[in-house]
Amino acid sequence: MTKPAKPRLGRGLGALLGEVTASTAADTRVRTVPVSRVRANPFQPRRTFAPEELDDLKQSIRENGLLQPPVVRPDPEDPQASYQLVAGERRFRSVEALGWSEIPVIVRDVDDRTLLVLALVENIQREALDPLEEAEGYRVLMDEFGLTQAAVAEAVGRNRATVANTLRLLRLPPSVQQHLRAGTLTMGHARALLSVEDVGRLIHLANQIVLEGWTVRDVERRVRNTQSADRGGDDKVSVAPAPLRPDAGTMDADPGYLPLRQTLEEKLGTRVTLQPPSVDGKRGAIIIPFTSSGELERLFQLITGRSASDIVS
Repeated sequence: MTKPAKPRLGRGLGALLGEVTASTAADTRVRTVPVSRVRANPFQPRRTFAPEELDDLKQSIRENGLLQPPVVRPDPEDPQASYQLVAGERRFRSVEALGWSEIPVIVRDVDDRTLLVLALVENIQREALDPLEEAEGYRVLMDEFGLTQAAVAEAVGRNRATVANTLRLLRLPPSVQQHLRAGTLTMGHARALLSVEDVGRLIHLANQIVLEGWTVRDVERRVRNTQSADRGGDDKVSVAPAPLRPDAGTMDADPGYLPLRQTLEEKLGTRVTLQPPSVDGKRGAIIIPFTSSGELERLFQLITGRSASDIVS
């Protein structure tokens, strides 16, 4: 006998949100309210809505009407006259863009924590969140509402390992997170990169993934080779050498310059060493390593804003 499929919603949340279908007209709390009285969900984890996605939905609503009303709650700041979205922001944005003055909604009384969980669940089920938006939603549940990873997993219908791995993405440098948001890095790429402890090397590898189209297997192999080389193994990898940090011969030993070096590394996507002026009058230097002519051209364009091909024929 096969086991029934595990529900995607966490325990009790399916009943709270309700399955909003055409039969929702029977719900006594369905009502029509002015569009101007509906506010955005302050805990909406999704940051971006693709214009083409909204265009398709607008066209569908224009032709067929709004078949599935958004779910709202009374606005805590004005419960008698205004509402906050709980689920259905895409539908609401589409109706708003179509110029509707009123919208049918389902009203439910939910607290802030449930508001965030329901927004997360809706987006997860529609696969509408990028990995970092999902991670940030989990972090809010933990930091603001005191949930453990296990409790977050139960609430959103994920397993604990998935929640833990998603949260680890927040440790990535901002430039690498941007690649992940843009979809030029996948979750598999990011998980492989998380085992790289050196920030400059991690950023360098991430940029190589984007430039050269590495597979996840390629990244895992490069990371293993890099770690083997660091341990004195025989494997080699074309990644900038890693000077020891802090190094008494560089400004890396001075914590006051750490933010400057890290900012340069994030901007350039490679290792940077700050060499201080010497006591005998020798000038200091910003050392930026590169591993290929293509890498040099990339760095040149980042620094000057011009293509190397415009300079070298």
